[in-house]
Amino acid sequence: MISFVWSSKYPFLAGTGGSENYTAGQIRELMRRGIETRILTIGHGTNDGREDFPDITFQALKSKEELSELDDTIVFITYPLDVPTRHKAYVILHCPPTSCARRDPLFNPKAFKHKKLITPSRYAAKMWSKHARQIARDITAVYPFAENVFSRVKRPVKNSSKTRILFAGRLTPDKGIYTLLASLHMDKMQDLDYELTATTACSHPKEGQVVRALLEAHPWVNLVPARRSPQEMAELMAEHDIVVMPSTDIFWHEAFGILSVEAQHAGCRVVASKAGGIPETSAGGVVFVKPDDPQALAKGLARAAALGPLTALERARAARKFTVAESVDTLLRTIEETKLLSMLPQKMLPHMEAVRQKLTKQKTQLALSVDHLKQDTYAALDQVRGRPAQAKN
Repeated sequence: MISFVWSSKYPFLAGTGGSENYTAGQIRELMRRGIETRILTIGHGTNDGREDFPDITFQALKSKEELSELDDTIVFITYPLDVPTRHKAYVILHCPPTSCARRDPLFNPKAFKHKKLITPSRYAAKMWSKHARQIARDITAVYPFAENVFSRVKRPVKNSSKTRILFAGRLTPDKGIYTLLASLHMDKMQDLDYELTATTACSHPKEGQVVRALLEAHPWVNLVPARRSPQEMAELMAEHDIVVMPSTDIFWHEAFGILSVEAQHAGCRVVASKAGGIPETSAGGVVFVKPDDPQALAKGLARAAALGPLTALERARAARKFTVAESVDTLLRTIEETKLLSMLPQKMLPHMEAVRQKLTKQKTQLALSVDHLKQDTYAALDQVRGRPAQAKN
């Protein structure tokens, strides 16, 4: 049994972020393969988001201490908990170290010790290696993915000449919403015939409520309800030409950027900040721009509008990258390899020690041979120069 532990103080809700979509998608793929899996939530009771995911098994725990009693493979989501487990535990660090996890009541920096760290990108691995004081190459990158519905969704026939732009990120400052609003006043956007749509994703916290109120009042933005399933999101993306991801690089560092992958699979051109782990999301359909720069964003949107949505060939090529099967294969391989490595010290210690001693002896012999070779060389040079040869030691 693989149990994914949702550590956040917020419930596991659909349509609120990439962490939830990433986890739910991996669980569904594991279930398709016949592997028992579930989500464990702590402190939420039955109001933990299970209604949004009727096809996934949820179990509510009252406290983190209950995890110690389980004989499961534990995979923490977003950050680890400081609790002993029967087996080696894993943690998928979806967010950067500067995330709001530090304000969660269960967050404890000591919990990283003895956990196998997994990140959604190589960039995130480098970030977390400094924070967790681990070597970056020892942290495995398991890339997120786009569900199959994104590559299969049918794009409706376009009946307007307007460029249809979609902002589907969280309604929080770190996703660059204010940079996007400022870009609308730049000349490139003023000259562009477009319509901009945003969703209400993650508008439940206070900062999300503020941004939502601004967008509801903005005359140049159409605000629509957040989509709560991959199918609904795929259909929304298919109705647009461009998906914009203007994430900041000042007070937030994007670990990956799953929307970019989903959008490309759905046939959208993506305009995104060249920051954090976002460059790793490119499947051939991304226009990168300088982060936190409204003018650069406006130019990038204008360029993407001129290119148009992905062609059928570009979309097909993009769909071959970042698949759920590939992601789950990497996750399972990481779990199995870690288990094998944890067994090696006990089972292989006598053999490993014998090999070490043999290599040490060979190293000593090689060093002596090198010394003798040097002395022979020097003696030969001395003879050529007419000097008396020195005796070997």
